[in-house]
Amino acid sequence: MRPLCGVALAAAVLLPVAAPAAAEPGGAVSAVAGVADGEHAVAGSAGTRAAVAGAPRVVPAADGKSQGLPPMPSAFDPGTQGVPCTAASPEKAEKQDWSRQRLDLARVHQHGAGAGTTVALVDTGVRAGAAGLGDRVTARGDAGDDCVGHGTFLAGLIVGEGWGDTRLPGVAPGAKLLALRGTDERGTADAALVARAVRDATAADADVIAIGVALYKRDKELTSAVADALDAGAVVVAAATPDPPNANATQETPTRTYYPAGEPGVLSVADMLPSGARPGDALPTDGVDLAAPGAGVVSGGPRGNGHYLGAGASVAAAYTAGTAAVLRAARPDDTPGEIVHRLTATAYPADIPQLDAYAAVTTVLGDADAGARSRTEAGPVTVRDTADADGAADRATVFVLLGAAGVLAVLWAVVAVPRARARGWRPADTARD
Repeated sequence: MRPLCGVALAAAVLLPVAAPAAAEPGGAVSAVAGVADGEHAVAGSAGTRAAVAGAPRVVPAADGKSQGLPPMPSAFDPGTQGVPCTAASPEKAEKQDWSRQRLDLARVHQHGAGAGTTVALVDTGVRAGAAGLGDRVTARGDAGDDCVGHGTFLAGLIVGEGWGDTRLPGVAPGAKLLALRGTDERGTADAALVARAVRDATAADADVIAIGVALYKRDKELTSAVADALDAGAVVVAAATPDPPNANATQETPTRTYYPAGEPGVLSVADMLPSGARPGDALPTDGVDLAAPGAGVVSGGPRGNGHYLGAGASVAAAYTAGTAAVLRAARPDDTPGEIVHRLTATAYPADIPQLDAYAAVTTVLGDADAGARSRTEAGPVTVRDTADADGAADRATVFVLLGAAGVLAVLWAVVAVPRARARGWRPADTARD
């Protein structure tokens, strides 16, 4: 019994050392699965984010904790008439959202804020003078009138300086932003308007062109405008999909390519949840280069100084465009192709590489990074199978226990054998007789 007790004692001492090896893979999966489960419920609620403006509704944040903020619509329902412009939000965010923490913007801004660059934003327009935008926004034509508010929301993610107690800055608060309209006043995207906006951005020598809208069909004039923008040296970033108008938008929706994200040379960006998975209401697509935060994101709007919650691939594209502006300012000698490669090569590896703004700004790329990542089909990031790792951890634990038993057996032999020899190999009770 004494040897067995020794083995049990050794196991109690050594198992805490072996436990992390066994617990880490399974624990990581459990943690991710737990977050993802909570987020699926959020995705269903977020699907109604394009409801009519000013709808009194509490939208859950992507981390599962509610913030009493109104949703920012991406467009108004074309079937409704007389919908007023998005009302001023009476609420302000009580905490930083997960997206800015995920992108590590506080440390990014220690290396630059995009000063000296211009980002052209093609969306519903941007209201100059909106809270947090200062004097960094100029608008072409009717783009200075943003009834929907979506473009102003995205502008805050790109060049916003942040305001209020929570300080929610954009990625490139030192950059200038050129607002261009790619939709009608109700937010419905139009290929001719997007093409004209891209040409205006090219004529203005924009360093980065962010396109928040996505079209179902390829348009010849838009294809030409994008090609000219790329030839002129602009980094073109586009939403991989339209923002879904309701929670049932993905029912029986086939996978397809949207434009201009599908044009050659354009950086196509999809939205992701904190877990890295795409939201449950995201439209299926292919040819995605990057995923970036696109759910439960906080920014401002065109009226008042309150905050809204927004979501969608357009939000992810805005974050990526802001990062591209920081890179263009920090690396003025890099070509647009090198900027795009840096964004993809430094991304967090996953089924769809995930934007890592801090790594993009600070990483030193070597020859091994010469080839850009290939495009992959957008879909949920699969939680890795840890069965092999768990089996290896179990075998390691058995080996530890067997090793401990062997050591104790040797120690027992060292102590017990001399005593038994001294007794003439008689049992201890017999020797005392």
